Amino acid sequence: MSQFPSEQLLTFATVLSEGTLDAAARRLRITPSAVSQRLKALEQSSGRVLLQRSNPAQATEAGEVVLRLARQVAQLEADASVELGLGTDGPQLAVPIVVNADSLAVWFLQALARVPSDLNITFDLHRDDEQHSTSMLRSGTVMAAVTATPDPVQGCRVESLGVMRYRAVAAPVFVDRWFADGVDGGKLNTAPTVDFDRKDTYQWAFVESWPDASKAQQKGPRHYVPASQDFGDAIRLGLGWGLIPEVQCGPDIAEGRLIELAPERPFDVPLYWQRWKTASRVLDVLSSVVREVSAEYLRTP
Repeated sequence: MSQFPSEQLLTFATVLSEGTLDAAARRLRITPSAVSQRLKALEQSSGRVLLQRSNPAQATEAGEVVLRLARQVAQLEADASVELGLGTDGPQLAVPIVVNADSLAVWFLQALARVPSDLNITFDLHRDDEQHSTSMLRSGTVMAAVTATPDPVQGCRVESLGVMRYRAVAAPVFVDRWFADGVDGGKLNTAPTVDFDRKDTYQWAFVESWPDASKAQQKGPRHYVPASQDFGDAIRLGLGWGLIPEVQCGPDIAEGRLIELAPERPFDVPLYWQRWKTASRVLDVLSSVVREVSAEYLRTP
């Protein structure tokens, strides 16, 4: 008998995906008591506490190992289903992926839309800053990631996708008020800035790239707007200046709704695709589509 029965692994992964035992029970169409019994049996067989029963539930360090196993088993079952031609009659795989907000807004959904329907998969998207997304690969929370980290996470392979180019922009009325005498690092820092969230360091990195960055040792006032469309709208409405992907702000610059603050200073962010190394038709097809679509939107490194 397997030390880790597939139904127990599925239940464990579902609890972490849904956040609570009750929600997992509804998803699996079993009772909460059955969920609890499966988790208890899995912890007994592993000899470890696997789950922090918080709200939402979280995996312990040992639980992250078992979660990776659960994801891999589900992936292998889905691959076998596809290869046997079972189609939608086979087990449906939920593919967890972490992606940064700008990629999600600009091109990543286009990639998912091109994934063949006969793979019989759904997508469980997690949004996180591209500088931090690899932590979800390490924990087993996701199978793949769009990341700014070129070094492969253990057990993963990595490939370059291209460069997301950003432009520093602001509304005309904002420029008239804050940059009437020109733009430099000190003025950029003094003027109100729009950041996506507190993980977003791009605006500050842009300020530091200027020769007079020493004048801007302390960050100026910030607005935090954690949604890609709303972030751009905040800048268009004059709340502050910020970096917007070139593909999103280009038409606004051309039509005068936004003014580029430093046309000679684009801000480039290399992006990479990291995925599990395990042989998988699902991940192979997904990776191929991601590679194809990213080439249409990102610049060559």
